[in-house]
Amino acid sequence: MPAILADQRITLDHYLDQYGTGDGAHATAVAETVRALAVAGRALGALVALGPLAGAMAALRCGERFGDSQKELDIRAHQLVLDHLVGAPVAIVGSEEADEPALLDLSAPLAVAIDPLDGSSNIDTDAPIGTIFAIYPVGDAIEAALLQPGTAQLAAGFVLYGPQTVLVLTLGRGTQVFVLDPRDGAFVLTEGNAKVAPRTREYAINASNKRHWDPATRRYVADCLKGADGPRGMDFNTRWVASMVADAYRILVRGGIYLYPGDDRPGYREGRLRLVYEANPIAFLMEQAEGAATDGTHRILEIEPRALHQRVPLVFGSVDEVAEVARYHGAGFAGGEDSPLFGTRSLFRA
Repeated sequence: MPAILADQRITLDHYLDQYGTGDGAHATAVAETVRALAVAGRALGALVALGPLAGAMAALRCGERFGDSQKELDIRAHQLVLDHLVGAPVAIVGSEEADEPALLDLSAPLAVAIDPLDGSSNIDTDAPIGTIFAIYPVGDAIEAALLQPGTAQLAAGFVLYGPQTVLVLTLGRGTQVFVLDPRDGAFVLTEGNAKVAPRTREYAINASNKRHWDPATRRYVADCLKGADGPRGMDFNTRWVASMVADAYRILVRGGIYLYPGDDRPGYREGRLRLVYEANPIAFLMEQAEGAATDGTHRILEIEPRALHQRVPLVFGSVDEVAEVARYHGAGFAGGEDSPLFGTRSLFRA
C-alpha cells in the first residue's frame, strides 16, 4: 500500500469538500456529518491520550448491560460524539451506550449508528481503542432508519486511538486512511486506496473461548495450528488485541482474518458484536478495500437487522481466508481435524 508523499498533502477537509460537490443526493450532508465525527474523534483522542491524568476513566459506571459493562470513558465518549453531531444534518443516532436512539433534527436526511468506544476493556492498559460509525439515509420512517441492511450505508469508518490517531473511512469509493497531524489538528490522507491482501497466514480469535465454539470454528483453528504439516499446508500466526478496531486496522495494513463466532455461552449464540454499529461499518470498509465480511456463511451487509442492539457472528478480512472459513461451515465439509487423513491418529501420523 503506497503512502501519499509529503508534498501531496491532502487533508480530510479537502477530501470531503471534493466529495460534497458530487451529484449524490446526500453528498453534502454526508460530508458535513463525517466532518463532525472527525472533530469528535480528535477531541476524544486528546482525552484518551491523557490517560489517568483525565481521571478514573476505566472506573465501572454500570454493570452488565446487553452483556457488557459500561465504564466512565464509555459514557464520556458517547456524550462527546453526540454533542458533536448536534448541528450536523442528522435526524437520529443509535449508540451502543444508550438503550434507545437519540432524536436530533427530525428534518435531517441522515441516521448515524455509533460504537463510541470500541475496546473499552483496554482503557487502563494503553492498548488501542476506537470509535466506529455508520451513516445511513433516512427514509419515510425515522424509527426504521437504523434497521436497514448494511448495503444501505452511505459512509462508514472508525477512529483508532493508538500511537497515531487514525481515521479509516469509506464513502463508497474505496477505503481511505487519514492520520491526525498533532501539529495543526488536521487529518491527513496517507492511503488513498487501501487494499486488504487476499491471502494471509495470520488470524485473530479469542482462544480462551475455544470450549464454547461451534465445531466448524474449532476445526478451522485446529487446522491453522497444525501449520505446514496439517491440511492447510502452511504455518499461521495468531494475533488478538481484544479491540476490534485495532485488529481491523492491522488487517487493513498487512492482511489477516478476524473471527468472533457465536458460541454456546448464554447470550452469545448469535455472537457478541453488534450488527448495526460494529459489524456493518467494518464490513463496508473491508469490502471497499477488497476484503470480505460474513457471519461465517452469509454476507454481513445483506443481513436484515431486527433490533438496534442485535448481535451477529463476525468473520472479516482477507477474502480467500474468509471463503475458507465458509468452507469449514459448509454442510458437505468433511475435512479438517476430524478427517482420517489429517487426524492425530491416522495412516500418516503416529
